[in-house]
Amino acid sequence: MVETEKIRIEKTKNSRLSEVDFDHIPFGKQYSDHMFVADYANGEWNNPRIVPYANMQISPASQALHYGVSVFEGMKAYKHDGRVLLFRPLRNHERLNKSAKRLCIPDIPEDIFMDGMNALLKLDAGWVPDKENTSLYVRPVMFSTEEYIGIKASEAFRFMIITCPVGAYYSNPVSVKIETKYARAVAGGTGYAKAAGNYAGSLYPTKLANEMGYDQLIWTDGKEHKYIEEAGTMNLFFIINGVLVTPALTDTFLHGITRDSIIELARDMGYSVEERQLSVEELLNALYDNKIDDAFGVGTAATVTHISSIGHDGLNYHLPDVSERTISLRIRDELEAIKTGKTNDRFGWVHEVK
Repeated sequence: MVETEKIRIEKTKNSRLSEVDFDHIPFGKQYSDHMFVADYANGEWNNPRIVPYANMQISPASQALHYGVSVFEGMKAYKHDGRVLLFRPLRNHERLNKSAKRLCIPDIPEDIFMDGMNALLKLDAGWVPDKENTSLYVRPVMFSTEEYIGIKASEAFRFMIITCPVGAYYSNPVSVKIETKYARAVAGGTGYAKAAGNYAGSLYPTKLANEMGYDQLIWTDGKEHKYIEEAGTMNLFFIINGVLVTPALTDTFLHGITRDSIIELARDMGYSVEERQLSVEELLNALYDNKIDDAFGVGTAATVTHISSIGHDGLNYHLPDVSERTISLRIRDELEAIKTGKTNDRFGWVHEVK
């Protein structure tokens, strides 16, 4: 283990905490006082440290800038009765290393990941909001720092954790468009990884959808555009004839931790859940026949976000009012109660920062 005393801590001399209006928190705009940093060189991670949040120097020749050698994670910390709680951080650690392997980034050891996060959140505990529908967003990221513009696996990296208090990512139900021209990922690619380039490539199609009045896209398979995969920032669930249906995992989209949690929770609550291939044709037919009672996206940032309408080829299919969606509302409320420590964590998902 990396003992906490071996993490060098440099505290800020000018805290910005008093500048935060916790009643009106924008998402991803205000960052906490400190950040955790460790560097990889000569085959090992070293110099774990917590320093004041600030800009950093990076070489113009960094492979992160030229080739997108960068992966990241996202999780949330909550405050309940003075305790700081993290939701399933070890799953985030596991997924970060899975993403890293795909981009030839060395694994970050569990002790550096967890001890660094614990020390950072303990130091910046005052930044964790305790109001309803708020949290501290935690963003671990790993990227190449090697100064070399040739194409090869890098040998120098940086691991960082930054945090920011946030409110809801989506404050209202969203309208989505089924994308059948542009592709986010293809089999054998990096779609399952939280790689920076995946998100950069999605910006232009999303911009086009925004200009048409949609909030997000539903991505389909990159080969034939016949099968539903995920939304831009969320995994997807549909309630079809009373059954909770979500696309079966492939290597072309993100293996969401919130998705996994909702499947386990829903089954524990007695609901029928199917992880299977879901075609665009089946979805459209079910929408046309009014067989879909609910559709929602899930993710760390999005939590549970209801979908108000689904667009395809110029037609919009409207879904029932959110107040009528008893199953997803019940699942959402139970998940939030577990994450925030308001009910018993019968799954062992919650990690308390000591």
